Amino acid sequence: MMSPNDMPTGLVVDTDVVTHLFRGDTRREPFVPILTNRTLVVSFMTVAELDRWAISRDWGPTRTRALDEFLRRFVLQPIDRDLCRTWAAVMDGARRHGRPIQTADAWIAATALHLGVPLATHNPSDYGGVLGLTIING
Repeated sequence: MMSPNDMPTGLVVDTDVVTHLFRGDTRREPFVPILTNRTLVVSFMTVAELDRWAISRDWGPTRTRALDEFLRRFVLQPIDRDLCRTWAAVMDGARRHGRPIQTADAWIAATALHLGVPLATHNPSDYGGVLGLTIING
């Protein structure tokens, strides 16, 4: 597992940004300079969301392999006990601040907080109730 000291230029990349990068969507363009020369991290939740996306769209083995190859660009942050506690704090904190957060988004936010790095997302409002989270919105 990485610690914040191991990743001074780290950045957690939200599922939406990863999707735009993979698809070559023009919405990726503002993020390209932000992502350059950084250690890019994805939450296990992002990988699970992308796998669900592929399954729901009946991807074949070729496209699924392309996604697997693409994801090798990122460090996959595994789940551990500390991350679970951070997730619980994110969920409860957002609720207490009147801005409940979706379960998947909470895992992604918790990953960034756990590592002490910013989160790159196209959807900053999804994380509005998460105190202490640094958002980078291309």
